[in-house]
Amino acid sequence: MTAKPTTATDVLIVGAGPTGLLLAGDLAAAGVGVTILEKRGAESNLTRAFAVHARSLELLDARGLADDLIATGRPVTGLRMFDRFGIDLSSLPTRFPFVLITPQYHVERLLQERAEQAGATILRGAEVTALRQDAEGVTLETRDGNTFTARYAVGTDGVRSTVRDLLGIPFPGESVVDSVMLADVRLEREPADTITVGANETGFSFLAPFGDGWYRLIAWDRKEQQPDGTTPSPERLATIARTTLGEDYGLHDVRWSSTFHSDERQAPNYRSGRVFLAGDAAHCHSPAGGQGMNTGLQDAANLSWKLAAALQGRATDALLDTYQSERHPVGRTVLRTSGALIRLALAESAPTRALRGALTTLGGHLDLVTERGARMVSGIDISYPAPKDAHPQVGKRVPDLRLTALRKPVEGAPAAPERLYEALREGKFVLVSNDELAAAEPWADRMVTAAPADPHGKLRDTVLLIRPDGYAAWGAVDPGQGELRTALTAWLGTP
Repeated sequence: MTAKPTTATDVLIVGAGPTGLLLAGDLAAAGVGVTILEKRGAESNLTRAFAVHARSLELLDARGLADDLIATGRPVTGLRMFDRFGIDLSSLPTRFPFVLITPQYHVERLLQERAEQAGATILRGAEVTALRQDAEGVTLETRDGNTFTARYAVGTDGVRSTVRDLLGIPFPGESVVDSVMLADVRLEREPADTITVGANETGFSFLAPFGDGWYRLIAWDRKEQQPDGTTPSPERLATIARTTLGEDYGLHDVRWSSTFHSDERQAPNYRSGRVFLAGDAAHCHSPAGGQGMNTGLQDAANLSWKLAAALQGRATDALLDTYQSERHPVGRTVLRTSGALIRLALAESAPTRALRGALTTLGGHLDLVTERGARMVSGIDISYPAPKDAHPQVGKRVPDLRLTALRKPVEGAPAAPERLYEALREGKFVLVSNDELAAAEPWADRMVTAAPADPHGKLRDTVLLIRPDGYAAWGAVDPGQGELRTALTAWLGTP
């Protein structure tokens, strides 16, 4: 038998979910060769994620996709966790002060279109069965006998990640809730709220619309536990909805249903040599707060520009190591917060139920607590480690600054971006300064340069270098030319 030829590329991504698709689109747009290997032979209609939070919408805005996605769903300015306790998102300091309720498949469709238009290759029915790596690259083999090589690989293949298993990376943790029922149903009566949540001593239920007349029901019955894969009857689904939501809204026409368990797990290492883990392959947690898909999208946005810089010779291996140091603590925090929420919602002990009752009663008065909760759940409060003597903005998410051109535009040239997240659509660093900076000119092909629209605002004397993922890399007040050149060399490589 003649051996099949080996296919070579720069980066192999295993898994065509939201995390893998965003990563592939970023890499392809940066001129990096990328191939996605997806085990599924066809698109799946199973969607577990419905919530797209503000930080993820900012990242999609930086890719020109946010407005198209918003058109598919419903913005909701409040998120109820249990009983009457929830968080108000309407005051978030972002262009997107809400959570967008839309099925995951809309996110995947837009990200896939972007990735393929940028030149990424997506191979379906390609199940990875073997992985080898050395100092030069990574080799993956698929069940159909094909071989693929790349300089790096990323496992975005979910909770049951084959890549993680082949690397021998453990996935410690525990099951946080068993016998969770999933179902796609129709309702005779539309709920008053876009997201309908209820929890009591019997269990909990969650209803969210697909937008086409179907609803996703996620429910748990404390008194009746079934093994994974069990198909709950329509009668059982209606009963748990009535007992936890107060009514079943005329639930009928169940087109699909099943039972699964929800785990809290995190890989201790997101990197092994030339292979990385992202999304659910690196961390998984309870559905409380709708953090899963959002955390994966943010993993991809953090990793993509670093991989591109390393592949194009603009960064050392040390930059790739910051993926672990920046994203692993975020994953750990999400596990803790979502775990605390689900345990409060499913409280059995009297002290925990009392705590939940106190939060429900006082939540509306604890403005500071609820504001912090909104910023945490939305993702806009996430920050990364910074050197002790760094500018205060370094390591923090930069808001959507209003910008203007540094110099008078040339007739016929494209209009200068008016917002930071428009400027980030080029996939480059953005240098914000009130002054023309001759020292920055050698790096003009690697960054967008603009001035703050308000020359007398907070940034009037500050030069701020913003990473492609929207976080501040470096900043200084009235820096010297040598200081600026040193910073640009460190972040953008030698010109």
